[in-house]
Amino acid sequence: MMSTFLHQRPIHNPFSNQYLLSPHSNSTSQRPISIFNPTALLILLSLLVVLWVFLPWAGMPVFIFSTTRSPSVTKWRHYSLAQAASFVAKNGTVIVCAVSQPYLPFLNNWLISISRQKHQDKVLVIAEDYATLYKVNERWPGHAVLVPPAPDAQTAHKFGSQGFFNFTSRRPRHLLHILELGYNVMYNDVDMVWLADPFFYLQGNHDVYFTDDMAAVKPLQHSHDLPPPGKKGRTYICSCLIFLRSTPGAKLVMKKWIEELQEQPWSKAKKANDQPAFNWALNKTVGAAAFPTGGLYFKNQTWVQETKGKHVIIHNNYISGFEKKIKRFRDFGLWLVDDHALESPLGRL
Repeated sequence: MMSTFLHQRPIHNPFSNQYLLSPHSNSTSQRPISIFNPTALLILLSLLVVLWVFLPWAGMPVFIFSTTRSPSVTKWRHYSLAQAASFVAKNGTVIVCAVSQPYLPFLNNWLISISRQKHQDKVLVIAEDYATLYKVNERWPGHAVLVPPAPDAQTAHKFGSQGFFNFTSRRPRHLLHILELGYNVMYNDVDMVWLADPFFYLQGNHDVYFTDDMAAVKPLQHSHDLPPPGKKGRTYICSCLIFLRSTPGAKLVMKKWIEELQEQPWSKAKKANDQPAFNWALNKTVGAAAFPTGGLYFKNQTWVQETKGKHVIIHNNYISGFEKKIKRFRDFGLWLVDDHALESPLGRL
């Protein structure tokens, strides 16, 4: 059997001190194909852009030039809720939110308002995808944690979807875990803005403080007892803002909330979310007190003027969609990111 060997000659690459090998032809010399020609560079650049844009949305970190994770990335993947709570807790209290990547602008807006009340150091961001975990800890080390498994990042923000249910139904488990670690915990949705320090209003020794989601006007000195049930036989308490003391009563409410979610799973016919289960849990337990809400803020300007100076936290609910929420915040002067991003611990995202 005869073997044929092609002779190769080195061709100098003017962009480096190395040589490229090119097959040599006895008849006609051929130009070497270099990765530095315009077509190859354009293809490479396009590939990098595709990877850079789509991998974070899939909840995957972007490491273009390395097949191994950096030590800091490995650290945050193994960072536990217990470690994170211990790191951020101040005076036995942790402020918690749960965020997926699409809501990062709202997280920043919320953080600006909290920084103005000097409570940002006790904030813990429970990241619901790895892109959020890495982004927050890159800018603000130690203030984000991911509790595996991460939900589907593409569906977690679509209200009424199974992904949204899976996202929100994790909340009572996170809160219960923090309570069992011995910390008091305040939970906020990030489509909120603090206008004053809410801790001033958490008076008494109640186990749970929360907001009534009904838009009816109440007198300023209204009762803080659990409101009467509505047409569906349960109250309409919002799970968007909750303060829990590390007491047996608060832990009981969280455990009951988890049980109710298990009994009312999501289905296409009944697109459940976590809030009805939270209300049933409250209705079936005792010893809770209501935390008055600013829920009328966007609906009743007469009430807003009559109660000016008394608003504490504004929740941008009763509306769906990122752009609509941002527009309404802007209309009311509450979208702080445009002009005050540097007040956030994350800076300008």
